Amino acid sequence: MALPVLESEPKRSLVILPTYDEAENVLPLAAEILEVAPDVDVLVVDDNSPDGTADLVADRMATESRLHLLRREAKLGLGTAYLAGFRYALDHGYDQVFTMDADFSHPPRYIPQMLEAMERYDVVIGSRYVPGGGIENWPLYRLLLSRFANFYARFLLRLPVRDCTAGFRCYSAEVLETVEPFRIRASGYSFLEEMAFRVCRCGFEVGEIAIVFENRRAGSSKIDSWEIYRAAWHVLATALRPPRLPDRGGDRQSSGPRASSE
Repeated sequence: MALPVLESEPKRSLVILPTYDEAENVLPLAAEILEVAPDVDVLVVDDNSPDGTADLVADRMATESRLHLLRREAKLGLGTAYLAGFRYALDHGYDQVFTMDADFSHPPRYIPQMLEAMERYDVVIGSRYVPGGGIENWPLYRLLLSRFANFYARFLLRLPVRDCTAGFRCYSAEVLETVEPFRIRASGYSFLEEMAFRVCRCGFEVGEIAIVFENRRAGSSKIDSWEIYRAAWHVLATALRPPRLPDRGGDRQSSGPRASSE
């Protein structure tokens, strides 16, 4: 007599949206995420936005059970917003955790493809710099600066990641529990580059899927020009004095990332 096949429970996934003055974007973006990914929740981490972003989210939560809010007292930076979201996700038992910008530059339509790729990888990056990826409507100087920043980080940190500064990512809970992200003191691009370094150094498998990065639909960018210089210095400091990390796979590094063919 054949034994019945037990279906595994679907993995619980959370999208972290760090916000500061994103009142024009946050609710339409959250609605689009919840529509394209019916099994995903959204957590808005708001840094006391003067434009009332958090209040809009709080009001919508009354009718949307998959939308959550974490209010912070001040503008504390992108890196710490990610960490607050990671802590929330781990404390609430989520299996997979997305990070993405709250300005529509990371189109939600790629989330289902990233979830599918997570069946084979520990981390999936929505990448601008793998075949099929790209950027819409950036001036040439900004595109060249982005490409140089990625080359700089890949070279100094010996990363097999094509898009080291991409903020559109999905991590497994195991990754977040292993790579010790709460020890990172950097923010912005620096945080993203060090997270990529920690993931690869611990031997996790990284996949990159092609996305087309789009300019924000409303509002203004919160990244200042000094962040570029801070990121460059932090990458150099990390290369010269790498953090001690758990030995997950001997001395090997990740064989990834590999671009998804889907």
